[in-house]
Formats: sequence, structure tokens, C-alpha cells
Amino acid sequence: MKPTAVELLNWQVTAELSARLGGAVLQSWAGRFNAREKKPADLVTEADLASQAVIAETVRARYPEHGFLGEEGQPTLNPDSDVRWIVDPLDGTTNYVHGFPYYAVSIGVEVAGELVVGVVYDPTRNDLFSAAKGQGAKLNGHLIRVSDVAELRKAMLVASIPVAVHASEPAVARFLAVLQQAQTVQRTGSAAMNLAYVACGRLDGFWSTSLKPWDMAGGAVLVREAGGFVSDLNLANLDIETGRILATGTNPLSREVSTLIA
Repeated sequence: MKPTAVELLNWQVTAELSARLGGAVLQSWAGRFNAREKKPADLVTEADLASQAVIAETVRARYPEHGFLGEEGQPTLNPDSDVRWIVDPLDGTTNYVHGFPYYAVSIGVEVAGELVVGVVYDPTRNDLFSAAKGQGAKLNGHLIRVSDVAELRKAMLVASIPVAVHASEPAVARFLAVLQQAQTVQRTGSAAMNLAYVACGRLDGFWSTSLKPWDMAGGAVLVREAGGFVSDLNLANLDIETGRILATGTNPLSREVSTLIA
């Protein structure tokens, strides 16, 4: 199935609306929910479920035949559909729980395995990042582009490292290897926001080996449509099922980072 321009636009509009509704739910719950441990250092809240519920309701009302994969509390719907909505109702849960304003709603639309629509919404700043295949990427309606930084020594990068990670694990070794050569490397706690910031040039690159499909589906579209490069750590084609992603603004930067982390 090859979606038409009209279908892409309609899906994008629905994703934007759904993300805003989910973000409004998150803000309404902020500061008044009950947090509980899901696993060490990884908190889940009732806000996750409430945000996903309103997103699922909005999408299903318009596209009941489409597949739907969400992070929280719901099995995959219509798994045989060519079109799949991949939703993270709250990316950056620990940040959210602690009142650190770096979290987002992330929505990606995939057609026959290809990501074609991506939306990341930051409700704390009312920033809506949105993209559709062949249409470019926008922030609050204005076109955005990745940075042109091509050398690691000049780059600001971010990495996602698994929670409760041991010092001897490869993820830590990768972080330290890049840290020694980059201008700076950070760990922020929201893959969706990291990808959105790569797309608009606020960050030069991002990588992770521990993500789920919903963490990166929306943001990967943003980076590609903003002129950036998204791949596996070894520069192979991105497969969101593997949990591995490298996203940068330039091909030379991707190659240099890949030599340290692949």
C-alpha cells in the first residue's frame, strides 16, 4: 500500500490532534498522580494510561481499521493492518514524575513497515513537531532543518542509557567513548524529545541501544524529513524493532559516531 498525499495529510492532522489531547491529559495530571515502581528507577503513572486512552479513542474514531500499538496497558489492535499507529503517551516518565520539563507525547504512523508520519508534542512548551513523508518537518508550523555540524569534536550529542545500568555494561562504554571526543554528551531521559531536537538542530546527534518502537517511531520521521540521517548504530537501515538507533544532522557525523558505538 502506498498512501496518497491526502491520506498522509489526514493522518498527520489526526496525529497532531491526538498528541495535543494526550499532552493536555498529562498536564492535567501533573503533580497530582500516584507514582509507583514498574521496575527499578523506571516509574509509571496513571497519567500514561489516561493519555494513551484519549489518543487511542481519537485515532480509533477516525481509523477503526488501522493497527494500534501503544506502550501502556493495551494489546496491539488489528495486527494484520497495513497501517499501524505507534504511540508513546508519555516519553520521559521519570522526568515527568520528578517535575523535570523534558517529556513528550510521540506518535508515528507506519505503512507496510515504512514510517511515514511522525509527531512529537512537548506540552510544557506547547511545541508541536510534525512531519509526513516528502513534506518536510515543522515546529509549530515552521519548517525546521537539522544542524550542519559534521565533526564530532564540535558536536553536542545525547544518548539513552538503560535504567539501573551497571558500570561494566556496553552502553556505558559507548557513552564514555563518545564523551572523550565530542564537544559534549548528555543523558536527558526522553528519546522522543532527543529526536525532535536533532530534527530542529538543537542537538547534533542521538543514539541508543535500548529503545522500544514507540520511543523512536515519531521522532525518526522528524529527523529524516528535516534532512538528517537515521540508521542502526552500524549505519544499516533503521529497524525500530531492534531498539538501536543513531540519528544525526549530517552523514559525516553519523560515520564518525558509528566507529565508536557500533
